[in-house]
Amino acid sequence: MKLRLPPRRVLVALLATIVVLTPIVFFWVRSLVPNDLSPMAMGYADHGGGPVSEHQHHGADVSKLTGPVDQKPDVAVELVARKERFDIPGRGSFDGYTLNHTSPGPRIVAEQGDLIQVTLHNDNVADGVTLHWHGVDVPNAEDGVAGVTQDAVRPGKSYVYRFVAKDVGTYWYHSHQIAHEQVQKGFYGVLIVRPAPDDVIAAVHTYDKIRTVNGEYGERRVKAPGPTARVRLINTDNGPMAIWVDGASYKVVAVDGTDVNAPTEVSGKKVLVTAGGRVDLEIRTDKPVRIGLGGGPTTLVIGDGDAPTGTEPRDRVDLLTYGSPKAIAFDPAKATRVFRYDIGRRIGFFDGKPGLRWWTINGHQYPDVPMFVVDEGDIVRMTIKNTSGQVHPMHLHGHHLVILSRDGVKATGSPWWTDSLNVEDKETYEVAFVADNPGIWMDHCHNLPHASQGLITHLMYNGVSTNFHLGGGTGNHPE
Repeated sequence: MKLRLPPRRVLVALLATIVVLTPIVFFWVRSLVPNDLSPMAMGYADHGGGPVSEHQHHGADVSKLTGPVDQKPDVAVELVARKERFDIPGRGSFDGYTLNHTSPGPRIVAEQGDLIQVTLHNDNVADGVTLHWHGVDVPNAEDGVAGVTQDAVRPGKSYVYRFVAKDVGTYWYHSHQIAHEQVQKGFYGVLIVRPAPDDVIAAVHTYDKIRTVNGEYGERRVKAPGPTARVRLINTDNGPMAIWVDGASYKVVAVDGTDVNAPTEVSGKKVLVTAGGRVDLEIRTDKPVRIGLGGGPTTLVIGDGDAPTGTEPRDRVDLLTYGSPKAIAFDPAKATRVFRYDIGRRIGFFDGKPGLRWWTINGHQYPDVPMFVVDEGDIVRMTIKNTSGQVHPMHLHGHHLVILSRDGVKATGSPWWTDSLNVEDKETYEVAFVADNPGIWMDHCHNLPHASQGLITHLMYNGVSTNFHLGGGTGNHPE
């Protein structure tokens, strides 16, 4: 019996299918994030034109870079993490996460120089939990990033954070374990380091499209602390928020915990607070005033009686020119490392999932992204360029950046120090900082769903290593 071959057209079709599918399968396999990944093995080292040393896997471990161990704390707080149903005043009950049965969690207030000790207990959060101190330049072991500086705290377990409140300012804390879910659903709170008590706190958070201030929905009122109030506004959401004041002029007196030099009176303008960012306003409160919080029914009224109701102003305060210049402690022109952080998108796969526009950093997808390598004492200059089509609030842990320019226009106002920078599409910022806090630090988008999709890299100090791992097999999922 004669063997019968398939028709020629069938063979051609089969061959064409193989030709088409082979590269697809190759890129699908290549996109898979390892089940057990060491931050030390991620991507490739970018030395920024500085000295190149061996990529060390046995340097000083991040777990040793702690706050004071034996000293008695000035502020001691116990926080119990739970998954449970809780009430949003003005709106109703919500299924999410709490700390000590509340969301936001307890407000932590310290004086400058205080040693803060926070003991985190996990009651029933199956995925584990951590605490990250957003904007506080803590020692690396206290940074609270699952898989980089610690393991996630499992149910029934505890973890102690200890750090000195070195800098006066407005900060917040949140989980850095499955952060895109846990933060949105309630794992956050406020941290204030202050020299004086006359403050009004406004932490804005959206629970599944329900925008709140200090965990409450709708118009919320507070008493005026005096003829002038320092209002500390915190954006805990994933996108930028416009704020404005109806009924009084104001000054922008601090950004991301750092005071503005010689702030001037502002009227009829809004201020943009990026995701994760903080802005402090000084407002005359001898008459009732209303603070708009991005639009919608949730506003903050300071004082008794009727407060004016306005609309969002068209113009906004430009922090590139606001305030007056002042010398800083280093010369960015003498940078010893120069990096680029180019944010883009491309068609392909991410962790096996197909998509038309996955995030890239310098043309690479996570985890094959640059590891920015520095030595302690380096002056670092970085250009952040966004051509991705979306806004990104960029957040470097453990450091504050000073803005040098935006789209080639030099900063001329007060030194603009930030840890959470709003980078619009087609914007380019040049920033600088001193590498003065050894460790392995996340440098990522604080639109947390973006970070969970790979818009994340790290700043690594020579001579520092970590034994923590992240990925599905480890239970550590920082984003």
